Amino acid sequence: MHAHRRRDGRAPVAGAGGILVGHQERPDPGTERRMRRGTRYGALLGPLLAGGATPDLVTRAARGLGLPERGRYAVVVLGTPVPDAVVAEGPDVDGARWWWGSAEASPGAVEGSPGAAEFSPGSAEASPGSAKGSPGAAEAREGGRQVAVVLLGPAGAARAAARLRELGAGPGGVSPVVGSLAELGAARRLAGTALLTCEPGSREIVRLDERLPAALLVSRPELSTRLLAEVFGPLLTLVPAERSLLVETLEAWLECGGSVGRAASRLGCHRNTVFNRLRRLERLTARSLSRPRELVDLVLALEVLRLSSAPP
Repeated sequence: MHAHRRRDGRAPVAGAGGILVGHQERPDPGTERRMRRGTRYGALLGPLLAGGATPDLVTRAARGLGLPERGRYAVVVLGTPVPDAVVAEGPDVDGARWWWGSAEASPGAVEGSPGAAEFSPGSAEASPGSAKGSPGAAEAREGGRQVAVVLLGPAGAARAAARLRELGAGPGGVSPVVGSLAELGAARRLAGTALLTCEPGSREIVRLDERLPAALLVSRPELSTRLLAEVFGPLLTLVPAERSLLVETLEAWLECGGSVGRAASRLGCHRNTVFNRLRRLERLTARSLSRPRELVDLVLALEVLRLSSAPP
């Protein structure tokens, strides 16, 4: 594992479980053993995350890592480095254990997927007899992103996402739960897709299962661009202030369940003002909010606009 130097010149030392908990001139023998073990963990987990792992590799990885081949796993991809608060010694409040390490793309890895990496085990040793579903995790840094492979306990993926929010991590995407180590590559890609559904500049942590329509849009950017132009084309030609006003009104109306009165209260204007703005939006887009199929077009176009780096 490559240690970054502090200003005082001392290198960080992996504590129990490879977590950076202290500093000294040279690592003790126990730490060196953990670092060597971390490299071995990376050689096993990296190819699994890259996808296309053979059954033999899955079996060797399970034995080498002390993880069940079949279990409840999820992958997390963060768009920024993990906050210091996340790097804590020992199990977290949910009983999960973490391993951290630096990842590098391996030859043949799919684009955007980590390859061979260095991993450090968590504070409590995982044994070959670990119970199916017991908590544990492994993380790999990949450039500006970080990837976590989580063996879920009873709390599940929703709690893992909530913990990252509580600790100020983000933006980040969480994959659906998969049932085996062999599925980590697919989970890694889905977690990356979930990350892409985060609004630019936000710190949100989202689960793919909560963002499926947006995930479809970011998965086909050329179609998303076409959808935006087809549905919102005339709207996008308005001056920014005018365009933002109509978009904000549509968002408020949707968030208020289609209630003009509640949308007016949220926006601080008269309900007739909301009604007139919505009617104008319908004329510009040639779509009616009262027709479900046309409403789908408007909602999806609004989602593309939200995911765009450009302001409405």
